[in-house]
Amino acid sequence: LYVLISRSVLVKGGDLPESFDAVDVFFDGEEYHELHSPRVKTRNTHGTGCTLASCIAAELAKGSSMLSAVKLAKRYVETALEYSKDIILGNGAQGPFDHFLRLKHNTSTGGTFSGNELFLYAVTDSGMNEKWERPMEVAVKEAIKGGATIIQLREKDAETRKFIETAKACLKICRPYKVPLLINDRIDVALASDADGVHVGQSDMPARVARSLLGPDKVIGVSCKTVEQAHQAWLDGADYIGCGGVYPTSTKANNSTVGLDGLKTICLASKLPVVAIGGINASNAITVLGIGPPNLKGVAVVSTVFDRSSVVGETRKLHSMLTEAVLKAN
Repeated sequence: LYVLISRSVLVKGGDLPESFDAVDVFFDGEEYHELHSPRVKTRNTHGTGCTLASCIAAELAKGSSMLSAVKLAKRYVETALEYSKDIILGNGAQGPFDHFLRLKHNTSTGGTFSGNELFLYAVTDSGMNEKWERPMEVAVKEAIKGGATIIQLREKDAETRKFIETAKACLKICRPYKVPLLINDRIDVALASDADGVHVGQSDMPARVARSLLGPDKVIGVSCKTVEQAHQAWLDGADYIGCGGVYPTSTKANNSTVGLDGLKTICLASKLPVVAIGGINASNAITVLGIGPPNLKGVAVVSTVFDRSSVVGETRKLHSMLTEAVLKAN
């Protein structure tokens, strides 16, 4: 096909009745890309091919690369199929594709995720807040006022009901500031609270499964230490990569470090925006951001801002340092 048309070719999968996977194959003339996702079993499939092509064209018109356009379009079609799989649409053996997904399901932040939102990534710690007798909502608000551009709510020991309540309370704080709130690990909590997305590790639910559950508009980040993991995150539909630990850290047990060289390797091997995490503080954050790759978009911090008496003060100081360093570099 490529020889005949001298253009990119996408071979669409998902049509084998007994298959559990929908594997599309994309060829741009140089590389083959296998795009994997779970196959959605539904009768509402009439028009999926035309919709996929239209979505690809729309994304290209918006300036996306061909591969990115294909991935975004595939994600949209799969999500619409998943949401409407049990709805009876039309008559006959095959129902129409549900084109009104976005009218029925609101997006959380009202906009597309940008890698620049990773600039100052604040990861909460309930133990540190308890130490300073600070409610989680207060800590989140102070971090945002200090310049945090994205918040990850990490509650490793919280009961599910309490976690959901905390997430909803923090969302009320984040939304007016247009700061995304991500949930660490827990897809169920993200769904129940309508958070802006999740961050998952290598031992958590795979990103491609999380994407099928959360839909196309939620943000998904994946922790990666190797080039293979970074490549898989891209294939699975992740929005960004969290790479680390860059330095040793006390906030995560048995966490091996990748160092600055490992961080740079991941950045150069991936097309996704990357945020560095692990042992980053005011003394080394500028060094981390200064390693060079343009897709290294920010640093993630925990104790540097939350294990301090003034969250807003420490966050503001770090934000000012990073901003000044970026301006000088440019």
